[in-house]
Amino acid sequence: MKKKQWFALGMTTMLFGSVLAGCGSEEKTAKNEGSNQKEEQVEVTLAGWGGNPMEQKLLKQTLDEFEKKYPNIKVKHEVISDQYMDVIKTRLIGGEGPDVFYLDAFEAPAMIETGVLEPLDDYVTDDFDINDFEKPLLDAFKGPDGKIYGFPKDYSTLALFYNKKMFEEAGLDVPKTWDELREAAKKLTKGTEVYGFGVAPELARLYYIAESKGGKVVTDNKASFADPKVVEALQPIVDMRLKDKSAAQPSEVGAGWGGEMFGQQKAAMVIEGNWAIPFLQETFPNTPFGTAEVPTIDGKKGTMAYTVAYVMNKDSQKKEAAWKLISFLTGKEGMKIWTSKGFALPTRKSVAAELGYDKDELRAALVAGAPYATVWQNGTNLPIIMNNFNNQFVSAFLGEQPLAEALKKAQDIANKEIEAK
Repeated sequence: MKKKQWFALGMTTMLFGSVLAGCGSEEKTAKNEGSNQKEEQVEVTLAGWGGNPMEQKLLKQTLDEFEKKYPNIKVKHEVISDQYMDVIKTRLIGGEGPDVFYLDAFEAPAMIETGVLEPLDDYVTDDFDINDFEKPLLDAFKGPDGKIYGFPKDYSTLALFYNKKMFEEAGLDVPKTWDELREAAKKLTKGTEVYGFGVAPELARLYYIAESKGGKVVTDNKASFADPKVVEALQPIVDMRLKDKSAAQPSEVGAGWGGEMFGQQKAAMVIEGNWAIPFLQETFPNTPFGTAEVPTIDGKKGTMAYTVAYVMNKDSQKKEAAWKLISFLTGKEGMKIWTSKGFALPTRKSVAAELGYDKDELRAALVAGAPYATVWQNGTNLPIIMNNFNNQFVSAFLGEQPLAEALKKAQDIANKEIEAK
């Protein structure tokens, strides 16, 4: 019998059952925000992972504004700095989960399946304006029942980062197609000192490319990336390293990730997310760079999207207050404060426009990708599928085995692990 994904923690079903048994005494929830009238004081717990000092400051400002608007609600913010999901799952199983917490889209299918999240549809009013959210980001937190279990607080897509000086010196235009990117990478490569293209050889970055020829990475919650169409789609990435000698992964030049490789000017191009912008500006201010939408493949646009939602604990005894917090944080007012410095992009189209990100010199390409992005998520077994893909793809990228052979091996191992769950 298959076990639910997050029971890998080693907890028994008896423990989980004890949580469900304690669900009977929930408070009656209000289905709208209500007013600011004098009400009983209540404390709501909000759990999330940490961030850089500016992000922490922005979140505090957002929570301060919430408490001004709702003086009867006090937010207890808990930062879980290590093993975030393991801690959250353990606390939920033990009946001590926070009222509201962060949930990455990658983890959402498994968490929704366990039934520990409160559906939010009945809380929503017209004023909340669900249609303002970028659709792929909102859909990432819908369950198989069609209900919404979280509202996305921010996101990033991927964009092409290119070194302006290197392109100017080579007399090249920014590539708009993948074929143009490959040719540009050849011309920008200078031995092993500068590679035309820095590659992150992992499924979280390559998923949209893998499916660009019509193949599927996941089918019926099992790995299916040995499909010849997936191999065909990914082969050019491998060929850029092995045949063209124009691509490398960051570790080959002593860098920890693509942004660092690019900042050190050891790669003329990388495909990275919004997080790379402040990193490059602060850490490598002398690296001149621009961004553009990810080059098309066979005339079709594609990119990845990574997003996180605020979700509500189904066992919360403070659901009315918890919803007020979620609706403020993911509403226009709260989201504008949280995303005002550009460390995160707003999931609401109106906020992105109001803050000017859709026309921003560096962020416009990232915002433009949101409507057509592939969200990093696909079923409850994606962690197993991802790990096996990554283990074998990198060996093909390094020339240790043919790509088709590597992906077949990875697919077989992944599916055996899935069947053994």
